[in-house]
Amino acid sequence: MKLANLIGDRFRETPSDCVVESHALMLRGGYMKYVANGIYSSLPPLCRITRKIEQIIREEMDAAGGQEVQFPVVLPASYWQESGRYDSVGSELLRFTDRNGSPMVLGMTHEEAAVALVREYGATYSRYPFLFYQIQTKFRDEARPRAGLIRVREFTMKDAYSFHTSQEDLEACYRRCHSAYERIFARAGLPEVISVASDSGMMGGNLSHEFMLLTPAGEDSIVLCPSCGYRANMEAAECITEAPSEGICASEGRTDGHTECAASSLPLPALTEVSTPGVHTIDELCAFLGITAAQCCKAVVYQRNRDDSYVVLFIRGDLDVNETKLTNRLGEEVHPGEITEGSGLQAGFIGPAALYAGLRKNSGENTGLTILFDRSLKGATGLVCGANRADFHYTGLCMERDCPDASYEDFAKAQEGGICPVCGRHSLTISRGIEVGNIFQLGTKYSKAMHMQYVDADGAAHYPLMGCYGIGIGRLAASVCEAHHDEYGPIWPITISPWQVHLCCMRSDNAEVHAMADALYDELQRAGVEVLYDDRNVSAGVMFSDADLLGIPIRLIASPRNRKEGCVEMTLRGNKADTCKIPADEIVLRVREKISALTAALQPE
Repeated sequence: MKLANLIGDRFRETPSDCVVESHALMLRGGYMKYVANGIYSSLPPLCRITRKIEQIIREEMDAAGGQEVQFPVVLPASYWQESGRYDSVGSELLRFTDRNGSPMVLGMTHEEAAVALVREYGATYSRYPFLFYQIQTKFRDEARPRAGLIRVREFTMKDAYSFHTSQEDLEACYRRCHSAYERIFARAGLPEVISVASDSGMMGGNLSHEFMLLTPAGEDSIVLCPSCGYRANMEAAECITEAPSEGICASEGRTDGHTECAASSLPLPALTEVSTPGVHTIDELCAFLGITAAQCCKAVVYQRNRDDSYVVLFIRGDLDVNETKLTNRLGEEVHPGEITEGSGLQAGFIGPAALYAGLRKNSGENTGLTILFDRSLKGATGLVCGANRADFHYTGLCMERDCPDASYEDFAKAQEGGICPVCGRHSLTISRGIEVGNIFQLGTKYSKAMHMQYVDADGAAHYPLMGCYGIGIGRLAASVCEAHHDEYGPIWPITISPWQVHLCCMRSDNAEVHAMADALYDELQRAGVEVLYDDRNVSAGVMFSDADLLGIPIRLIASPRNRKEGCVEMTLRGNKADTCKIPADEIVLRVREKISALTAALQPE
């Protein structure tokens, strides 16, 4: 390919709306073009990159026992109605009606289609296990597309589905796919990707992992423990807390107005109402009373999307609610609550203390009010909380005494420096990451909902177990760019680079240099080397700027000086120290050796 004929333009200016480097560089370098919010067209360099990524994926999935299939992009709504997701999934699922009045959807994922494909095939146990995959366009009507190809609405994805007759077999396939993913990412140039425990979300199932590239450009929060290696997505990370020190009303030796706690010989502080005029937030309360947020019990109010019924979650004042844990507990989506006069709740002053019995009495199917307690409050004493009337709070809240029937669950986000749930050290760190792949043990969620069964050797019917395994192709390409670039452009790994060699003919107006570069171009192509040849009559600055934006790992430079010396200069993109001059008659051999060395360096053990 000659650069002069390459479709697409390259730009020096960075687009103003790019929030991550990969987005800016891929627009500047002529890899993609904006079409609509979260939708892009791919130009030849990106098509070549994604084709190579897809080939790596095919090789590894085939080696893991997978067979390639392809589902339609447009699916009948009946598939999703069978599984129950047609109603449970929100507006991310694009629904429409065809000309015959039939309800349809654009596939954002293909679990339902996978079950429908093999529902009859998998009717007997002798066909199990089996694994198949596709590489297909999907559409998710994402509310907030961002960061170029990292979060889009239309995307290409490899998704695989496995079917099993036993949990042991499912787990064995899960491990094989986990290892295959590690090899895929290493071969694509991202050996630093890590797998973390994750929340299954709308996919369902009991176990899932996400493969994350740790980078400040990521939008996911990853909880890590450097001491023991614990890793989890923030949505799934367990939050372990220690009981805070006693609040402002506790004092050793004081007995007046106190009761003894069964678990301790220390007296409990009295529950005391104090005036707090105009104090609504935790920060205002701490400043007013001279306490810390950890000495407060705060109420966070939500409403169910389904019927707007209230959910009041009590949690320690220094913690944030993990809404994924909350929705998993409720089994449905919620939104921040809007407290009205008829709600029975006093905004800014909601507390579980004296009104706990009243709240419990009013919480039921008739009113829909749900009260939940985070386990950070379990056993806590001396806390400050709302008094459930305007401008008043309580001090001296003792959870065991004042809320004796409370049930505690984990609803909080893990914190920097928090307690690791595995080793127990205060060692947790929070990092940002891009999710480049995920795997799920789905169990019987879809096979049972869609009435897929097999008959075992004894003639008994069972629902098969499923696994699901996904990789976003465009997101992986963008993630490689995010991880491997400099201020001038991407630095593509040899395995997915759009071309292997970028040949630059300096002073193409010099007939002898041009002839030398033309001959080298032809010789490299005959040797099977992928070459992008720049023989434009442009300045060295323009030529090298375009070469940097295209990020091809091996660069060859033919120039008047090099021709006189009978050699060609070879340098590596992003590593100018690895530059040498090679005799013209050895260049093809040396280039092939370099390609082999760069490829071997990315092969996983």
